[in-house]
Amino acid sequence: MKRFVEGEDRRQATLLPECLDDYVTQDNPVRVIEVFIDELDLGAMGFAGVVPEATGRPAYHPATLLKIYLYGYLNRIQSSRRLERETQRNIELMWLTGRLMPDFKTIADLRRDNGRAIRAACAQFVVLCRQLNLFTRAVVAIDGSKFKAVNTRDKNFTVAKVAKRIEQVEASIARYLAALDRADRQDDDVAEAKTVRLKEKIEGLRRQMQCLKEMGKQVEAAPDKQVSLTDPDARSMATSGKGTGIVGYNVQMAVDAEHHLIVAHKVTNIGSDRAQLTSMGQRARDATGCEEITVLADRGYYNGDEVLACEGSGVLPCIPKTQTSGNAKRGLFTVADFIYDAGNDRYTCPAGKHLTRGKVRSDRRDNIDHYRNLTACSSCALKPRCTPDKHKRLKRWEHEGVLDKMQDRLDRMPDAMTIRRQTVEHPFGTLKAWMGSTHFLTKTLENVKTEMSLQVLAYNMKRMINIFGVKPLMTAIAA
Repeated sequence: MKRFVEGEDRRQATLLPECLDDYVTQDNPVRVIEVFIDELDLGAMGFAGVVPEATGRPAYHPATLLKIYLYGYLNRIQSSRRLERETQRNIELMWLTGRLMPDFKTIADLRRDNGRAIRAACAQFVVLCRQLNLFTRAVVAIDGSKFKAVNTRDKNFTVAKVAKRIEQVEASIARYLAALDRADRQDDDVAEAKTVRLKEKIEGLRRQMQCLKEMGKQVEAAPDKQVSLTDPDARSMATSGKGTGIVGYNVQMAVDAEHHLIVAHKVTNIGSDRAQLTSMGQRARDATGCEEITVLADRGYYNGDEVLACEGSGVLPCIPKTQTSGNAKRGLFTVADFIYDAGNDRYTCPAGKHLTRGKVRSDRRDNIDHYRNLTACSSCALKPRCTPDKHKRLKRWEHEGVLDKMQDRLDRMPDAMTIRRQTVEHPFGTLKAWMGSTHFLTKTLENVKTEMSLQVLAYNMKRMINIFGVKPLMTAIAA
C-alpha cells in the first residue's frame, strides 16, 4: 500500500512558533537584495524621503520600497498593484520588508519620483562589479533592440499614416454613400431602417475625417513629424520583419564579453543605431574603468563619422563594413577588389594597374577624393567585369584610414561577430522574456529610463549570483 507525505494541521497551535527568518534559507537571493540596498547611501544618490518629517504620518523608508521593486523585477513582477498583493502573501517579501505592506500608490510613487536616484543605484552595482575586477578583458558588445511602449500603433500618427487613414475613411464614405443610394431606391421598412443606420455611419466617418485633418496639422507642426497620444515620447520604429514595426523605444546596451554583465545602457526614442556608437562606447569605457576597450557591433552601427569620433578616445570599434554597392550582384568588381597603397596613395586594380588620386574633388564634397586611370582602362581586358563607364573611378573619404584600421582589427578577430551575437543578444532575450508579451508600464522617456534601469539592475544581480553564489556575493558587497 502506498504511503503519502502528510501535512500539518492548519489549526494546530505551537508553543514556540517558528520565526520568519526560518522560512528564508541562507542562500536565498532575497538576502543579496537586503545587503546591497542597506549598503547604499540613498541620501547621496538623491532619494526623496530619506530624512523623515518631524510632523505628520510616518512614511515608508525609500529603502523598503526599493527592496520591493528590486525583488519584483528579479521575479518578473513589475506592476505596483501586483507587488502590493505580494507583500501581503509572499513570505520572502514579508521577510525583506519586515511585514510592511505599502499600498500600490506608495510603491508606484517611488519609481515615478526617484528616477535619477534609481538609475544611480543601477550604476552603483556596475561599480561594485568593477571593484571585483570583472571587467579585465576590456571587450564589450553593443546592440539595440526595440521595446514596446504603452502607446498602440492606432494612437501613433505620422504624415504617411494620417494620409493613409484619410484615404481609408474617404473610401468608406464612398462605399456607404453608394449603399445609401441603393437603399433610397427601395420602399420597404427594412430599407428605411438601413438608410438611418447608413446616415449615422457616414456622419461618424465625417467626424473622424475632421479629427484626422486636425491631427495632420499637429503632425506637420511636430519637430519629427510624429505624434503619439498615449505616451508622447514613444515613436514608431521599424523592426527586422519586412513591413512591420512597433511604437516604442530603442534600448541600447553594452555587455561585457567575459561575464555577460550589462556595463552600460541607454533608452532613446530614435529608431536607428547609426549614431549610437560613440555614446555607448564612451559609457562602456567609463563604466568598466579601462583605459581602452574594444567595442563589437553589427553593421547597423557602421558610420564613418562615429568611428572617427572614437579615434583616440580609448574606444576601439570593430564593425563590419556595409555593402551598399550592387556591383557584386551584377558580376562586377567591388571596392574590396582594389588594394590601396597608403605609401604611394594609390589603388591597384585586379589587372595590376594603378589608379591615382585626381587633383580636384568633384563629388560636391570637400572630403572625397577620386582615383582613376585615364589611359589603362580603355584597353583593359577586364573592363567588362570592372565598369560600364569609360573609366573606373573610386571614391575615398579623407579619413578612410580610420576605417581601414578598424577593418584590420576586425580581420585579426575572425570570431568577433560570433562573440558579439552570443554576448549582447542573450540579455535582450532574457529581459523580454521577463517582460512577457507586455510593454513598458510607464510613460514618457524619463520614466521608461527608470523602468529599464530596474530591469538592468535585476539582470546584473542575477548574473552576479550565478557567478559568485549568494554568500560570497553578500560578503563582497559588505566588504
